[in-house]
Amino acid sequence: MTRLAGKVAIVTGGSSGIGRAIARLFAQEGARVVVADATEGVVEGGIPVVEAIRSDGHEGTFIRCDVAREAEVEGLFGETVARHGAVDILVNNAAIRAGKPLAETEEALWDSVIAVNLKGAFLCARAAVRQMLLQPVVDEARGRIVNISSQHGMIAAPEDFAYGVSKSGLVYMTRQIAADYGHQHIVCNAVAPGKILTGKTGRAIEPRWIAYSEARTPFPRLGTPLDVARAALFLASGEASFVNGHNLMVDGGWMAA
Repeated sequence: MTRLAGKVAIVTGGSSGIGRAIARLFAQEGARVVVADATEGVVEGGIPVVEAIRSDGHEGTFIRCDVAREAEVEGLFGETVARHGAVDILVNNAAIRAGKPLAETEEALWDSVIAVNLKGAFLCARAAVRQMLLQPVVDEARGRIVNISSQHGMIAAPEDFAYGVSKSGLVYMTRQIAADYGHQHIVCNAVAPGKILTGKTGRAIEPRWIAYSEARTPFPRLGTPLDVARAALFLASGEASFVNGHNLMVDGGWMAA
């Protein structure tokens, strides 16, 4: 399990849920993982992810970062390069939800969702590309970016207007980065999860949304964070060098139905 041996990977929103699963899997595959999040607290409960990574016998570092703030993002990348000498992989996973339809979405709520989900991804991708352009080509890439999008970036996100718009923008951003920087050996793809049961409570597991997701998903179960992490691992590895600008569905067939 060394598909990322020697690589330096930043995972935003890595303390909980999908980001946590990605951080742990990347570490198991040999990456030196930097977890960037606004908090070390685990939404689903349990020990902080870096403690989990280290208890597994791997290398991990936590850097507190609000991805919506340019100075904090620049600090994240600066500290990572100072410690490890490079940024080989960026996973743009940090995201928040609004849980409201258009008519009920206040300006402040819209601003906060777009700031984290879209502006944050922009700031991190920009910092990553700037650093990657300084790095040599190894395994056909100077660096790889994996954005965590959503099926709700391509179809309506019921009663979650700002979230859906932000994820749609992230799908476009993925293609634009791939088109602009592919010739310079920077690879950018996205993973689009369907309904993933992360262990979070609240709106995400209300019976109506579980029933809706089960009805939309042809596979006989809903997704897990590890399902997404495995797809992100593929796209972050040298196995996917000629896959560029792609939005990989991890949805149990949701978008095929």
